[in-house]
Amino acid sequence: MTRGLHADYGAEFETRGGREVVAHYGRPERTHLAVRNGVGVIEMGYGVVVVEGADAVDFVDNAVSNRVPAVDGEGCYALLLDPQGGIETDLYVYNAGERLLCFTPPDRAEPLADDWSDKVFIQDVSIRDASDDFAVFGVHGPAATESVATLLAGASVPEEDALTFVRGSIADAGVTVVATDDPTGETGYEVVCRDADAEDVLDSLLTRGTPTTPVGYRTWDTLTLEAGTPLFETELVGRIPNVAGVRNALDFDKGCYVGQEVVSRVENRGRPSKRLVGLTLGAVPESGAGAAVFSDDAAVGEVTRAAGTPSCDRPVALAYVGSNALDDATEFAVRVGGDEILATVTDLPFVEGSGRSGRLPRYD
Repeated sequence: MTRGLHADYGAEFETRGGREVVAHYGRPERTHLAVRNGVGVIEMGYGVVVVEGADAVDFVDNAVSNRVPAVDGEGCYALLLDPQGGIETDLYVYNAGERLLCFTPPDRAEPLADDWSDKVFIQDVSIRDASDDFAVFGVHGPAATESVATLLAGASVPEEDALTFVRGSIADAGVTVVATDDPTGETGYEVVCRDADAEDVLDSLLTRGTPTTPVGYRTWDTLTLEAGTPLFETELVGRIPNVAGVRNALDFDKGCYVGQEVVSRVENRGRPSKRLVGLTLGAVPESGAGAAVFSDDAAVGEVTRAAGTPSCDRPVALAYVGSNALDDATEFAVRVGGDEILATVTDLPFVEGSGRSGRLPRYD
């Protein structure tokens, strides 16, 4: 991590998933609006698993819920499930020619590399945790394309298909630029480089192109909440994918993978028992995640994230609510202690930006 450069900008740090990340730079609400109105840069705390060998694509494809691309320069968003269909991790899988790069939540890379290594038998595959080898910077906002294009040499910014990438250079350092699936609800790219080049690349992103604002994870949380993007730690871990509505992570026609039978069974029923929905609230519940959602006196769901956000005039939340309850009502109550907070079901995303999150919950 480029800690010194972040500190120069006034960063406060925190630990997420066992990895140090920037929490904020003093006023996360200000950097939030800078992303909505211009462009911001965040150092992402990914874990990275590298899978190499002639059988790498087939090996990973047999493990994850989506089709792993066989073409260099393409990627996919995918899930690893347990036998009961619960999400063990989400990941982005990129085909980089002679190897696959798997970007995971930070604390999932080492156990994933160990688990996959134990499952290699006669395949031509080698697997390692390479988290310390790479740095990844997210560039998000309506001016993101201009910002990256101004700095990128040797390639054009990928503007067409999400999760495609090109190779070029920034500040004489080799980089890979990925078109994201817009998790903030704004146009987004991720710039991947060697860890040794991270400080030069970050300095260039912040100072040598379009005026850019450094962003921390507190701002990431509110941006993705407004965009309706389910995150692994808060909305996905342990959930069945159909319940979370992350259909962009599922290929229903591909071969067997762990948990597929459960996913197919829920799909064939027509709808899951719960759905992830947006709520507009009368106030932010003190307990935040885990606050119960009630219809009259019946508990029908639970809040996963809630916050007052800079772009919304009232607090908003993501919550899992029973499908039957959603058939009968659009207004509920969130109970905290003896207090009730009005909660109104609201279409996602809460904010329309220059992009639209690929993970927006879908149930069709």
